[in-house]
Amino acid sequence: MLPGEKKYPHIFSPITIGNVEVKNRIKYASTETNFNSNDGFVSDKEIAYMEAQAKGGAGIVTTQGAYTDPKGEGQGYVGMMGIWDDKFIPGLKKIADVIKDNGSVSMLQLMHCGRVGGIELDYCVGPSEVPQKLPIFRPPVEMSKEKIKQTVQEHVDGARRAVEAGYEMIEISGIVGYLVSNFISSYTNKRTDEYGGDIRGRCQFMIEIIEGIKKEIGNDAALGIRLCGEELLDDRGGNTPDESLESIKLAEAAGCDYISVTAGWQESPVSVISRDVPMGNWLYISERVKQNIKIPVSMAYRLFLPEYPEKAIAEGRLDLWEMCRPMIADPFLPKKIAEDRQEDIVPCMACNICLARLFRDVPLTCMVNPTLGHEREPGYGYYGFEKVKDPKKVLVVGAGVAGMQAAVVAAQKGHDVTVKDKEDQVGGQLRIASKGPFGDNEFMRLVNYLKTQCDKAGVKINLGDEITASDLEKDKPDTVVLTTGASCVPPDIPGAEKAVNGHEVIDGKVNVGKRVVILGDSGVALSIAQYLVVEGGHEITVVGKAKKFGTDINPSYVWRVRKKLKEGNVQELRSSTPQKITDEGVVVKTPEGETTVPADTVIYAQLQPNRDLIDVLEEKGMEYHIAGDAYAPRRGSHAVNEGYRMGMKI
Repeated sequence: MLPGEKKYPHIFSPITIGNVEVKNRIKYASTETNFNSNDGFVSDKEIAYMEAQAKGGAGIVTTQGAYTDPKGEGQGYVGMMGIWDDKFIPGLKKIADVIKDNGSVSMLQLMHCGRVGGIELDYCVGPSEVPQKLPIFRPPVEMSKEKIKQTVQEHVDGARRAVEAGYEMIEISGIVGYLVSNFISSYTNKRTDEYGGDIRGRCQFMIEIIEGIKKEIGNDAALGIRLCGEELLDDRGGNTPDESLESIKLAEAAGCDYISVTAGWQESPVSVISRDVPMGNWLYISERVKQNIKIPVSMAYRLFLPEYPEKAIAEGRLDLWEMCRPMIADPFLPKKIAEDRQEDIVPCMACNICLARLFRDVPLTCMVNPTLGHEREPGYGYYGFEKVKDPKKVLVVGAGVAGMQAAVVAAQKGHDVTVKDKEDQVGGQLRIASKGPFGDNEFMRLVNYLKTQCDKAGVKINLGDEITASDLEKDKPDTVVLTTGASCVPPDIPGAEKAVNGHEVIDGKVNVGKRVVILGDSGVALSIAQYLVVEGGHEITVVGKAKKFGTDINPSYVWRVRKKLKEGNVQELRSSTPQKITDEGVVVKTPEGETTVPADTVIYAQLQPNRDLIDVLEEKGMEYHIAGDAYAPRRGSHAVNEGYRMGMKI
């Protein structure tokens, strides 16, 4: 028994689901990738991605959802795989084979996206014509009874094809606003026939699918369904928790072998899976479900650390630990836990760039996993790097996440790497950002991970060491990587010396008065505003040139930021330019004219790249590369991914 298996005995205990034996309680949850073409056929890139998930050690590995209808009404993503024809079986079998060949149980998910479907159409389908709240989705068309029966049969046929392709388990997706959940929810189901009305009627569509599949496949595969334990749609007449629980009981009675329970819809007006939701927050839902059904219960959503599911399983609140984003970040997470190497796990930041990419019809990427989608590509080092024939002496200037990531890759390839930073701590801007509210302390998980990997790879890190021209002469590196980040710079206006640095505010180095004006319109400015809202006691105004603030923030996150700023009564002066700073405040030119905004403290929060060394490097003719905010101020995902690719190039 491995040390981690002893440490987490419940996670690594076997379980039987239906007639399927599973080696541990870890389930990789379904996620779309957009790695396939839009014709529904499985790509080699998708197979490589799924192979990586199976190699990682999870007991169950689930495919992305496969849409079940030939028109594409159920297709919600441009690269979604199809299962509406026998012609897809060979490709689906390749995924089943790589999962089983690597010791995991293969599971295929059937998914009709319903309200968020019809990606190639100008409409979507659902139980009723309830207008969309999110403008990126298409107007819904009400399904006829004939259409409902046809859709049930398409799910049954999809299950039959999954069994023919060799899958041992089948999962129906009934969550987050997909078709099954559309029927179940009182928010989107306004029907008065047998497929509407009370919760029993609204579950009739789901029941027919479950019963139809069970009749078709018998015991050839275990069958489960993902359902919302709480919809979190109280503001628009969604189901009560009791109604959600009743839908789960009905799914069990219809013949399901397990339930995967979740919280919230894509249209829910509250945070569900982002950093501002504490880890373990939703376990009360799985506990309630466990108390009311007899089949196994799995759950994902903010269970990123094994301590939470281990305790929950031990206490009888959960049966399986389900993960999606943490295993996008690191497919080998189960094995690393089993080996008690948690310090080597690439930590998911719950940044949701993965979701933002999917909803904008582009392939999945990850803030912290630059190898995502490149698992079989030479040079990306997914399964380790080959050592270079001619090692170089590499100097990385800057110990932020871009610098440390570049250093790790370069050192793993065999180069002699030194990192120097004028600050006395590693982490750069991400370390400062970790001082922010709403779970931003989790950024330190990434900082600590990269520092650990630097240490293990033999990278030398010198802190409090600012590089000068003479240092470059003395060190004589073969190549220099500039990851010096960016700094908040004061505006070029009279009285700028009265303002304070935004980074120093979040870092706790500046006392801030009651009336605050923040100069800047990017995510940094809004993060500072959030920080001050939580600190309390401030009247905050943000001033910027942009028509819309925070456009550099992940679209899947920015609405949460705006909501919290609105709750904190933060004022925004958009399309506005500061003219001067006085003892009274900031004189601002707005579209309506010039005005003075009273301020006790003025904070500058516009970023400028730190590129002072470039002239010296150019003058000396030294080889150098630039990555992260030193190239251009952006987000953490750019820093990590660019740092990785920079290390690959050396």
